[in-house]
Amino acid sequence: MTPPETRAASADTRAQPAGFGKGFVTDAWYFAALSRDVASGSLKRHELMGEPVLIGRTQAGQVFAMRDICPHRAAPLSAGRIVDKGEGETVECPYHGWRFRTDGVCAAIPSLVEDQAMETDRIRVRRYPVRESQGMVFVWMAADARSPSEPDHGPPAFPGVVGGEARLVEWMDFDAHIDHAVVGLMDPAHGPYVHQQWWWRSEHSMHEKAKAFEPREHGFAMVRHAPSSNSRAYRILGGAPATEITFRLPGYRWEHIQVGEKQVLALTCLTPVTETRTRITQIFWSDHWVFGLARPFLRMGVVAFLKQDGGMVNLQNEGLRYDPALLWIDDADRQAKWYQQLKREWAKSRAEARPFANPVQPAVLRWKS
Repeated sequence: MTPPETRAASADTRAQPAGFGKGFVTDAWYFAALSRDVASGSLKRHELMGEPVLIGRTQAGQVFAMRDICPHRAAPLSAGRIVDKGEGETVECPYHGWRFRTDGVCAAIPSLVEDQAMETDRIRVRRYPVRESQGMVFVWMAADARSPSEPDHGPPAFPGVVGGEARLVEWMDFDAHIDHAVVGLMDPAHGPYVHQQWWWRSEHSMHEKAKAFEPREHGFAMVRHAPSSNSRAYRILGGAPATEITFRLPGYRWEHIQVGEKQVLALTCLTPVTETRTRITQIFWSDHWVFGLARPFLRMGVVAFLKQDGGMVNLQNEGLRYDPALLWIDDADRQAKWYQQLKREWAKSRAEARPFANPVQPAVLRWKS
């Protein structure tokens, strides 16, 4: 029997999250795809946290996810097809025709003959819990692949998903660990230097700002406020816009803008593809007239922002190759500090099987941008 002190030491080790820029938040929902991009009868290969993940939809409309490797000879199941040969809808491997139910259980091995006894239902491909919500597909990434947990909470729900389907969607892969992508996303001071469009802001328009923050579920929010006077893009919305910006683990940041009865939701989803690559997906919903008339210009702006941020990531990687210590300052980097505290508390609460205790306290942060 393992001595109590050894078991305690093991638990303490499990409770310690990976350092900044390493490892991932697990037992969490990650954005994988828009529902409209997962067609009936389709199979598509994705990569999450360095794992190949097949996301598909049966002809009956059920979305499912499983490890995209056949346990027989390692062919990608996503290269196969969905069939119904008497066992219900199954995924058929393109190599030898092994068939797997959407829960990952093997339903048939065509090469077997009648007197060759084999319990095919003991062969399994790892299944990933998957949920559809608000027109998006989320995949649950458990901490232990050998004994994966079932979700104990649902994927995030976002305010302002209005106007039917998303009005604008753009994505880009950044050559960065998700930690660096997250803190870059919430960094309030880089805008005047990295994003110097005439319609946004410049370093010549910098001034002091003070914003109130509060804890939110699995994260925090900059509470609703009038946009800064040097953020010119808000002016096209007219009226008196009020915005609230929220961050939630493992990698969601959204800005909910209200202009009278109209709404705009700008959602950014960060999905870790590998340790060194993160997919940034920006999705906009709105029932505001501006999205009908100005969408081409808005798309140009979104693409410009992504390219500028991606270029800065590449520059930052030149320094990160030497694994330097990073200097975080208040108040401009407080959100980055909160993110790291949230990650640590998430890992500890999961390891200790207790409720998550949000470490963020209400505060007013001040910086220049």
